[in-house]
Amino acid sequence: MTRHEAREAALALLFERACRADETAEEVYERSLTLREAKDNEYIRGTYFGVWRELEKIDGAISSAANDWRTERMSHVTLAILRLAVYELYFLENVPVGVTINEAVELAKAYDDGAAPSFINGILSRVGADPGIKKLDVPRGGKK
Repeated sequence: MTRHEAREAALALLFERACRADETAEEVYERSLTLREAKDNEYIRGTYFGVWRELEKIDGAISSAANDWRTERMSHVTLAILRLAVYELYFLENVPVGVTINEAVELAKAYDDGAAPSFINGILSRVGADPGIKKLDVPRGGKK
């Protein structure tokens, strides 16, 4: 499974959990393993549960960068993409900021409405500028 496919699977879980607030994160995850025959992948599991563990910090970063947009006003898809990306930015040191932002924009193009990619890009660009994020610098051309 590629990292992009793992991100898509994590996004699906985050979206499902947001829509099923009456269920625990564990229940949503276990159901996905059995009913949808999802793969139990370290990235998916770690990211999915990490988002819920760090939700206050993640949503705080999104709200601070969203310029008058409350998370409650955002669609479930937009919010799931942002939560996934902000988790990567703050908690996964081996992913370059630019890669995280680009992947989030691509997910928005595939799964969200037409305005979402630029909205998500703007928010993540502001979050990505936070000096508290451990950046992995990758020069142009992709070689370190």
